[in-house]
Amino acid sequence: MVRWLASLVLAISMAACSSTPQQVMTQPLLHDEFFTAPAQPIDARDVFALDDAMRSYLRDNGKGALFFHNRAEWLVQALYKRGELKIEYDAAATRNAAQAFDARAGNCLSLVLMTAALAKELGLQVEYNSAFTEETWSRQGALLLRSGHINITLGKRMIDRPRGQDSRVWTIDFLPAGELQGLRVKPIEEATVVAMFMNNRAAEALARDEAEQAYWWARAGMLADPGFTGVVNTLGVVYQRSGHADAAVQVFRELLRSQPNHTQALNNLALLLEQQGRGAEAAPLRARLASLEPEPPYHWFVQGQAALRRGDARTARDFFAREVARADYSSEFHYWLAVAHFQLGEQQAAQHHLERAQALSTSRDERDLYAAKLAWLNQRQH
Repeated sequence: MVRWLASLVLAISMAACSSTPQQVMTQPLLHDEFFTAPAQPIDARDVFALDDAMRSYLRDNGKGALFFHNRAEWLVQALYKRGELKIEYDAAATRNAAQAFDARAGNCLSLVLMTAALAKELGLQVEYNSAFTEETWSRQGALLLRSGHINITLGKRMIDRPRGQDSRVWTIDFLPAGELQGLRVKPIEEATVVAMFMNNRAAEALARDEAEQAYWWARAGMLADPGFTGVVNTLGVVYQRSGHADAAVQVFRELLRSQPNHTQALNNLALLLEQQGRGAEAAPLRARLASLEPEPPYHWFVQGQAALRRGDARTARDFFAREVARADYSSEFHYWLAVAHFQLGEQQAAQHHLERAQALSTSRDERDLYAAKLAWLNQRQH
């Protein structure tokens, strides 16, 4: 899965793949004068750039009949089947191609970038596909993160394909095999993939309360692909979080001009107007949002946490269970359901959901945290 960001207070998208909207106006929305120039300029060419280690790997290992016959299959085997590189999924941060190769880990966007960079160095055709999957959500601090999905297809060599070379194509996808059946996809441009990367970096900077740095990442994403609504929305969040409310309102209004039913922008603009005491302007936005999203992400989770604060673990358990029922992929929901079960003395249920939380973790730190809690619970039970 390629994860992208949204926001709880404001909504952002991370590595999002949506239909191509009417392109927004880029330059009037950018305000470099609000922010200090970054210490290191952000260069879109770095996203796919190979380093010496990547070239050495291809040079030292690119041999044998399979390499000659079908380099796409050879690369798939080398990266993900034979396990030579021991690639590990880690959603803690979005890495560019060289960083993912060096760490031997990354979220799915990072792994797509790394795969594409190596494939292009081998002269393979590369296509990126936006997949239509059920929307998923997670949180990082105050940010609520919406997740999208892309995969990558590797084809025959672009130039000088030797006679007899296998011309099959290979699609690399990080979803479980059972979820791939009937998966609908559409091609997206590499510029959109670059914008996704920049948007992820911007959202991750926001999660660290680094709004200045987030601006420059969002700006780079806007310049890469102004039609990618995820990065436009993120730019609005950056302005709001850095105290430039009027600029944020302008961005959200421009986004809604091209996509009137963009739920994240609707939520963000309504919240911003309410904070400014402009409730009358926010009301129709809230009404439209309620019709589009009667039970927004984390609705039952928030209710469950409120119940826990009141000391009502039974009600909290029921609310958390409703979130798990509609978002079984969330380690956070399973963890808090385990907490509620534990407070009610329901030890087996608590252990089950804590095990699920550990299994669904998307980073090493998160897995270690839940493993420690599970070890404590098991020790207590014994």
